[in-house]
Amino acid sequence: MTEKNYIRWFEDLGNGDVASVGGKNASLGEMIGNLREQGVRVPGGFATTADAYRAYVEHNELGDTIRELTEELAREEKSLKHVGKDIREAFRKGEFPEDIEKAIREAYEELAARNDKQDLPVAVRSSATAEDLPEASFAGQQETFLNIRGGDDLIDACRKCYASLFTDRALNYREHRGFDHLQLALSVGVQKMVGSDKACAGVMFSLDTDTGFPDVVVINATWGLGETVVQGTVDPDEYRVFKPGLENKNLVPILARKCGSKKEKMIYASRGSAPTRTVNTKKAEREAMVLGDDEILTLARWAVSIEKHYEKPMDMEWAKDSESGELYCVQARPETVHSQKQSGAFKSYRLEETGKVLVRGVAIGESIAAGRVRILKSPKEIDRFEDGDVLVTERTDPDWGPVMKRATAIVTDHGGRTSHAAIVSRELGVPAIVGTGSGTGDLKDGQEVTVSCAEGSEGRIYEGVLDYEERDIDIGDLPEAPVELMINLAAPDAAFRWWRLPVHGVGLARMEFIINNVIKIHPLALARFDEVEDKKARKRIEELTAGYEDKTEYFIEHLSRGIAMIAASQYPDPVIVRMSDFKTNEYASLIGGEQFEPEEENPMLGFRGASRYYSDRYRDGFALECQAVKRAREEIGLDNIVVMIPFVRSPREADRVIEVMAGHGLGRGENGLQLYMMCEIPSNVFLAEQFAERFDGFSIGSNDLTQLVLGVDRDSEELSELFDERDEAVKTAIVQVIEKAHRSGCKVGICGQAPSDYPDFAQFLVDSGIDSISLNPDSVLDILEIWREDKGRDG
Repeated sequence: MTEKNYIRWFEDLGNGDVASVGGKNASLGEMIGNLREQGVRVPGGFATTADAYRAYVEHNELGDTIRELTEELAREEKSLKHVGKDIREAFRKGEFPEDIEKAIREAYEELAARNDKQDLPVAVRSSATAEDLPEASFAGQQETFLNIRGGDDLIDACRKCYASLFTDRALNYREHRGFDHLQLALSVGVQKMVGSDKACAGVMFSLDTDTGFPDVVVINATWGLGETVVQGTVDPDEYRVFKPGLENKNLVPILARKCGSKKEKMIYASRGSAPTRTVNTKKAEREAMVLGDDEILTLARWAVSIEKHYEKPMDMEWAKDSESGELYCVQARPETVHSQKQSGAFKSYRLEETGKVLVRGVAIGESIAAGRVRILKSPKEIDRFEDGDVLVTERTDPDWGPVMKRATAIVTDHGGRTSHAAIVSRELGVPAIVGTGSGTGDLKDGQEVTVSCAEGSEGRIYEGVLDYEERDIDIGDLPEAPVELMINLAAPDAAFRWWRLPVHGVGLARMEFIINNVIKIHPLALARFDEVEDKKARKRIEELTAGYEDKTEYFIEHLSRGIAMIAASQYPDPVIVRMSDFKTNEYASLIGGEQFEPEEENPMLGFRGASRYYSDRYRDGFALECQAVKRAREEIGLDNIVVMIPFVRSPREADRVIEVMAGHGLGRGENGLQLYMMCEIPSNVFLAEQFAERFDGFSIGSNDLTQLVLGVDRDSEELSELFDERDEAVKTAIVQVIEKAHRSGCKVGICGQAPSDYPDFAQFLVDSGIDSISLNPDSVLDILEIWREDKGRDG
């Protein structure tokens, strides 16, 4: 045989070479050959071929050993543990045929020469060559060895890679799926190490890993080598980038930047037998973001380019070189979970009761499960684990596979969305909550819990077994709505859950939810921080705004990104964002808020909505809201955002608010900006034509409109029987405003609770000619089902 049968350089490889060098190595060659012009950098290297592996097996007479031992395993004459150990030991004791070893050493020397460095550090990765073996679907079956230097260590690492084809988990995996162990081969990829030990590395996906939302790139990043992210030993930074916005170089379409704890990092070892070691990070490293905006956008653009080239969602690894400062893509493989789901299938989960929250963490998936807690320190404790238990452990790696497959849910102390536990739980279809920090300490072995990942990005573990609903619906079977359907949203983290719903935008995005749950600080306590008198409030504000020289930037950044996240979930359909609609008592409950709010006997009818925005008492706070909306629209790039003003008492008040907004760069019609107003006060109905001259649309707030038409306090238990949106007086007001608005060329929708609660009320709105109905997300499928049944009866 000639040398070319044993060694292939990456630049000579492509996707057609999977049978020779495996999927990972073929993919590296594919990117080097096709994506270099688009700026995607891939470290050079070479691969040993399947021929080299087979020659190694034949030279060391390993075929008979593999056959005999695996047959004994199949007959249950020997345990998996002993069979795996014996095969791996046989591989490690083997010797390379002289010509193959020479080819590997010479290729390594050439790679070192290409990079002008003796003893060039390389990454040595295993790449199985069976085309129908889904490597990515069970993370980490074969080994990777980092920071390998010199020919001797490289040859040893190649032996170990060959042996890793027969780890216990890989053997078990193939046994259960009927793969012939002797039909497999393994290629070894030898790639120049990127010096990220003194920089950073991580992983990225070209879709949202939890919901399958396709218009976002998710990037995880940590200090040092990226193995800590893959292994789930650190809680990394997480960035989300809006893909359509990447086409415009003037935009910065970063939807979210979350700083992870990053308590440790993997670096090169300077002495000792191991080529790498893990050390604790410094306080400054833990508190700093790993990537700057330009680096985030570069990686996101690479992800889009790679996805377009492969014509499928991709899972990628990246690293940054500390010397050159350049970024590299070091691996790319197809994403294997959401890309294989049927686009019309929709599974919905909803808790039907609540309970005490024991532990919180990062939610993986969108489902709910209940079971007994089983806290394990090692997969060797599998005998203590029963099918249907909730696995609770510090972190997982591929050795945990057999335990994880039996779990109804998975909980880890450490790890992020791309950790081993997260990846495998998605593929197994079980909920997981990772990065809890203290799950193994806060939960008790044997206690019954409910694990919920159906409430946004925060996963919650509740005490006891709670009732929940699980539904399977094929969206393709649902009827077309007789009116434009939209949804009401509040939590940015939950927005992507609903992207598959057959709706046309967001009819109400509640800004106050973001302020209350994400920002937590009264805007005036930031704009006028020097005036804050409460010492506890000042201290808490200092803590939350650490790293922000200008405290108002904390408010603007978090609010703009929260709004943008919601808007991205339905882009390019309209997303109607209501400016803050807190009552004074609700504003006062924000950090530092009590000092800036008046005490009112009836906050429901007091200093709220439009009246605040032009008042000297709140004008500085409204300015921050406007700046956040402007940034979300014009810098992040979500120009589908529509602004809505609540509780506008008179046309004169509308004029004052419109003037203030224009002063902050939010002029109606500028950059396509549309202005809507809530229709929730009788004066809005009576003077609808005048309001229609000032706004592009109305959105009926059925709760406040009912309260003010009937004179019934919506929060009064004594009067609860009288509060009914279906009252004839309320319905008359709604019919009037629809007719008046349409005569003035103005659109009318409804974003109140009533259509979600009462299907008959939703039908009344359709019959009255309303343009759109905005429902709670979990009500959309219900009402479509009802309309289908009604249509069937009518038919």
